[in-house]
This record gives sequence, structure tokens and C-alpha cells, in this order.
Amino acid sequence: MSGMMASVTLRAPLTGWLAPIESVPDPVFAERMMGEGFAIDPIEGEVRAPADATVLTVAPTGHSVSLRLANGAELLIHVGLETVTLGGKGFAPKVKPGDVVAVGDLLIGFDLDAVAEGAKALLTPVVLAGEGYALSLELLDRLVGWQDGVARITALAPAAVKGDGEGDSHQRVVRVDAPHGIHARPAARIAALLRTFVAPVSIVRDGKSANARSTVALLGLGVRCGDEIIIRGEGSDARAAVEALVALIAAGLGEEAKADHPAPAPVVPQHGPVMAAPGLAIGQVVQLRVADVDVPRDGQGGAVEHAALARAMAAVDADLSAGHGLAAEIAAAHRALLPDPELAEAAGHQIDAGRSAAFAWRQATAQAAEAIRATGDALLMERVADLIDIERQLIAALLGTEASAVPVLPPQSILIAEDLLPSQFLALDRDRLAGICTAAGGPTSHVAILAASAGIPMLAAAGRDVLAIAEGHTVILDADGARIDADPGVKSLAEVSERIAAAREQRSRDRAQAHADCRMADGTRIEIFANLGSQADAAAAVAAGAEGCGLLRTEFLFLERAEAPDEAEQREIYSGIATTLGERPLIVRTLDIGGDKPVPYLPMAAEENPALGLRGVRLSLARPDLMQVQLRAILRAVPADQCRIMLPMIVDLSDYRAVRTMLDTEKAALGIDAPVPLGVMIETPAAAMLADMLAVEADFLSVGTNDLTQYTLAVDRGNAAVSHRIDALHPAVLRLIREVGRGAQRHGRWAGVCGGLASDPLAAPILIGLGITELSATPAAIARLKAVVRTLDRDRCIDLAERACAAESAAAVRAMAQGVLA
Repeated sequence: MSGMMASVTLRAPLTGWLAPIESVPDPVFAERMMGEGFAIDPIEGEVRAPADATVLTVAPTGHSVSLRLANGAELLIHVGLETVTLGGKGFAPKVKPGDVVAVGDLLIGFDLDAVAEGAKALLTPVVLAGEGYALSLELLDRLVGWQDGVARITALAPAAVKGDGEGDSHQRVVRVDAPHGIHARPAARIAALLRTFVAPVSIVRDGKSANARSTVALLGLGVRCGDEIIIRGEGSDARAAVEALVALIAAGLGEEAKADHPAPAPVVPQHGPVMAAPGLAIGQVVQLRVADVDVPRDGQGGAVEHAALARAMAAVDADLSAGHGLAAEIAAAHRALLPDPELAEAAGHQIDAGRSAAFAWRQATAQAAEAIRATGDALLMERVADLIDIERQLIAALLGTEASAVPVLPPQSILIAEDLLPSQFLALDRDRLAGICTAAGGPTSHVAILAASAGIPMLAAAGRDVLAIAEGHTVILDADGARIDADPGVKSLAEVSERIAAAREQRSRDRAQAHADCRMADGTRIEIFANLGSQADAAAAVAAGAEGCGLLRTEFLFLERAEAPDEAEQREIYSGIATTLGERPLIVRTLDIGGDKPVPYLPMAAEENPALGLRGVRLSLARPDLMQVQLRAILRAVPADQCRIMLPMIVDLSDYRAVRTMLDTEKAALGIDAPVPLGVMIETPAAAMLADMLAVEADFLSVGTNDLTQYTLAVDRGNAAVSHRIDALHPAVLRLIREVGRGAQRHGRWAGVCGGLASDPLAAPILIGLGITELSATPAAIARLKAVVRTLDRDRCIDLAERACAAESAAAVRAMAQGVLA
């Protein structure tokens, strides 16, 4: 360290709110892919030198600057997020590479309002790039100015240099087509990729070379879109490292193509409250306000805190192992979060830095939650509640407190909350709970599933205004209409009371008739089955009047575990479900997982479009050992006269024939002569259009309306900007289902629907009119569905179905169906 300062104190480079790096809503920074650091949310448009330094780089667009400090450390200051897309608008750099600056010197001036309007966020990461230095932070979460000390950077002792093995070398020339070249985010991705290799790798542009592991050095190259660069590697794994980097660059460095003239990111439309669980209720408001318990920041030493965290994890895991039915399935998903390696690693770093186990786990959870929110994926963001639930349970175990403190409910309570955690829901007195309304959340959250299962009406995403409704105030919660009336008049209360009473009587009548076979008014037989995911579901379905199982989701056996279930375990589960159903038919769907549902024992490359990738039957055929074990387990567990097997994600006959051959082989090996029907799920437009061809060989066809709708309408169910367009009653989807009905009838097969549309009584007359003779619904929907079908006439259904296929929109179809059922 001779001639060089060992440590440097950093002043705040911006005036604003000092925050931890994990609060940055971008995983490249929050997950420390670029290095340790902190962030400042600016209130003034000036970036000043945090210490005496030399300017290494200034982005051509003026949004970032990198410095070399007196002790050799390299520091990146990146104003806002996705500010590279502004093309320099609003930025005025005051220095250039090579300038020597003193602490407090102005580096960049920027228009706070202009940048805020066009950027993803103003929160500014300040990152220590490269290795060999340690960053220690002062107190966070406070207002700072450029004269305030915020951190210290200390040089570490240099590590011994290792040899590079055999000294192999490899180089490639590649063109960079990422829309903004190699700026901060792509540089971080390059550095992260190379951590798995030992070979030194450099990137050369116009004769200037940079260490590919140094984000600051890469920024200094100024690589732009269209530039050709040379990638050089030296060492035993040089070829693999260079080729991996070439592949990353060829894939666009993870950057999305943008227009030539940047514009602000599109605003995701807000569509107001959404129904999370159906129903109508009148009740008294109870506001649930649960504050996070205070936790000690500093720990009692690494050994003590690591041991405390391990004990708390074991205790929470044991608590989550109890329970049954749907609650047990959700608990299993929560248990899988406990050993998550990223959470454990983040918490471990905090403990090693002197923090308490409770503080460390809360910080790790917050970091993971922000990374999920940063994806913008509505379905993923609903999983944040699960993370918070586990956080509170673990902290309660550490502190010896109650995790799910909930209020004592008066009769007919309408619970209102910012959001509701599964553990909180399960702790409520549900006999006194009339309804739920959350300001946040969504219709696919675990709480929504629990509420629907319990028959409790629930609204989600209602906005923060509902949190201001007075405690004890009488409100009307209309989940079906996606609204809450915070100030109902006497007339409204009387009308809704009558509707609730009528609905209660209707449910009673429906349940009284639910166990009889379902026939239409003209005598046509329609089978009403249930979708199942466990033995507890099977019991609930039988109690609800289900005539069989139209879809057993077997993936629940394969997820959230380190290795695939063996034949004995599968056989036991399938046998238990078959026994619970009695002699009712059981349709077992083979394993339906893939890139969107990864499991550790099935390593697969990341897929840009998991919905279009290696999933369903494609994966089963790629791993025939798994398929053979599952087929043997099914055949041994379920009597032949009760058993049916169904294949997911079929496109044409080739995949079907491959599985048919495997099934026949396993039957012969087991000495089974009785026929075991093998059918297909119709989830792709291709399968629907080829239904008449599939029906020649497949024993039955069953429509999965969820995926069929997604593929047909080109709408991602997980994209909040477009998911409101999903409607399985769209005429285009109905025309495809009509092809399925026609194909099945032509070859004497039966056609069913096992997707979400089968649970909607409004859709029943249309589906029957399209040739569907079996509906597989959720157990809770069976009684009402049977009651509706018994009122229908087949000829009228056919007429309605034809008119629906000729309609202009899903809304028009719904209006037609409501007219028939009115």
C-alpha cells in the first residue's frame, strides 16, 4: 500500500435521502451485481465529488460518472434508473475523463423535473466497483448534504496471484447490438457472468482494452450500439468464458430494444378494485393496522445470531408442517422460502456485519421483495405477501412474540387492510367475518384463494382510500360488482339485504340437489366434475356433489422439493385420492411443469418465453424416466375402470403417440389388459384446430381455457398492463372450442372443459352449445353449476353458442348469456 491511502471517507455526492443499496428498484444494483454501495434520492440537481479523485469516465449521455479515489478504489455514481434512455436530455456534465477533482467539486448538473419525468426512478445508486476494497456505511435512512460523511472505503490486503493453468488463450470479434451499448446494467451483467470463470477476460474497442470484470473499466470503453469489439481470454477456461460472453452479447445483454427517440415508460393502466373471491356482504368495518415490531439493529456476535436464526427457522418450519387442506398447501409454499439461498446469503452478510438475526432477516426480505416488485409482473408481485408473512413469522420466533396479531371481530365484520397475509387470515374468526377488502393485493394471491375456499367475499386492489373508512361504519361489499359502498343509504341496505337472503336460500336449495346426477331440462346428461390438487380437495369435492375428478394436478407432488417423488410415494397419493372419490372417475394429468415452474432436480436453461418452451408433455418426453415412473404409479394406484390419463400441452399427434407407446409398454409389464383411456388437454390453438385429427386416436379431449385464452389472444396473464384483456368468453376462443366439440362428436369421443371457464355458470350454456358434455370446476362452484345446467335446453344452448361465436367481443357474449340465464 506504499504511496497510496489505505482508506478514504466519502461525503454525500448528492443532497437527498440516504438509503441502502437494496432499496434500489433494479436487481442489478439491489442484488449487488455491480458491487457494494448505497443510494440517494436527490432533492437537488447536482452531483458533487464525494472525495478527492480522478475522473475515469463520463457517460456520453451525461447520466453517470466514475471516479478513481486516492486509494485506488473505483466509484460509480449513476443518476436515476434507465436514464441512459433520455439520450442526455436534462444532463449537463461539468467534468471530463482525466480531470482531477477535489471533494465537493461539481461533477454533473441535471434538471430534477425533466429527469424525473423520463426516468424509471430518480433514486441514485453509488457503487464501489471491483474487488480489493471494503465499504463501511454510516447511519442510513436520513437526509444528507454534500458535506455529510456517508461511508468509508478501505483497501484490503492483496490476494496471492494464482496461475492460469495451462495458459490457453481464445478471442472472438463480436458486434454489440444492445440498444445503448455497454452502459451500467450490461456491464454488471458481464461481470456477473464472468464470476463463474477463472480466466482473465478483456474487451478491446478501437485499440483500448478493459478488464471485463470491472464495470467501471467497461464504462470507460464507451462501447455503443453497432460497435465491434474483441473479447480476449487467457487461461484454462478461456474458451468457455469468451464463448459465454459472446452468447450474452448476441442475446442483447439483457436489454430490451427501444425506439430511436426515447420516451417515458408506459403507465400500467389502473382498473380499480378487482374481485378476489365472489359474493355480497353487509357489515361493520374493522380496520386492520399491524405495524412491524421493532427489532434490535445490532447483534450479539455472529455465532450467536447465526445460531438464533437457525433455531427460529426450525421452529417456523415445524409450525408450517401442521395443518391440512388448502392451508397446508400454502404453508408448504411458505416452507420453501425458509431455506431460499438468496435470502440466507443476504441475511448472513448482514449478521456478519454485526446485525441481529431479526434485523438481518428483515433486510434480506425487503431486498427480495423490492427485486420482485421491480419486475413489474403482477402475478409475481402478489407473492411479496408470502415473503412478508414468512418474515413476520420468523421474527416472531426470534423475539418470542405473536406473529399473526389480529383483532377480535364483532359479528358481521368487513375487514379492511392495506394487504392481508395468509397467516393473518387463518388467525381470524371466520364465523364473524362477512367480507374482506384490501387496498393492495390481487386476485391470485394466497389470501384470495383462501377467502374463495372459505366462501368469504373479497375485493383486492381497492386503493388507499378504503383505509380511511371509519371503524365501525356500515358498508356494502359487492365483490361480484367489484365495488365497496362506504356510505350506503337505507334503501340500498334494504335491497342488498334482500339479495343476500335470496342468495342464501338459493345456495341452500342448490346444495340440497347437488348430489344428484346432472341432467338438462331436456334430459341431456352433462357430467359435473371437479379440479383437484390433493386428497383434501377430493374430500371437499365429494361433499360438494362432484361426479368425478376432471383434472388432478400432479405437479403438487413434484414442486418445492430437492428430488422427484419416487413411484411408491406417487402411488400412495394417487391411491388415496382414488379411494376418497369412491368409484367416481379420476382423470390424472401427467406432470405439467417447465421453465415457468423450475425445480432443482430438472436443470433447464432460462427461457425467454417459458409459456412457449419446454413444458408439459414436452418436458415429460425429454425426461422419459420421470414419465415412466409416473405412468406406473398411476396404473398401480387407480383401478382401470376408474382411471383416465390426460396429457398437457399437446400440439399434434406425434407427442400423443409417443406417450401412448409408453403407456402400452407399462400396461403390458404390469399385466393390465383392461383399457385405460388416454386423452389430451386442448391448450394451444394448434390442438384446437386439429381436434378432429386428435380425436381419431385420443380417447377424450379436455379444454384448458386458461392457456388457450392466453395463446389465442396473445395476452400474458402475468403482465399487469394487458392481463385485464383476458376473457375466455372472447369469440375467438369460443370458435376454437367449437372446433373441439365438432371434432369429438365426429369420432364419437367426449369433450370437456377443465379450465377456469368451467366454473362460471354464465359460460355453461355456451359451452354445452359448443358440444361440451363435461365441466370440471372448483368444488365450491359445483352446486350452483349443477342448478344452472338443470334449467337449460340443448337447442337453445346451440343457438346461443352460434350467436356467441358471431359476436364482436367478450362483453357482447356475456350480455347474451346473461339474457338467457335471467
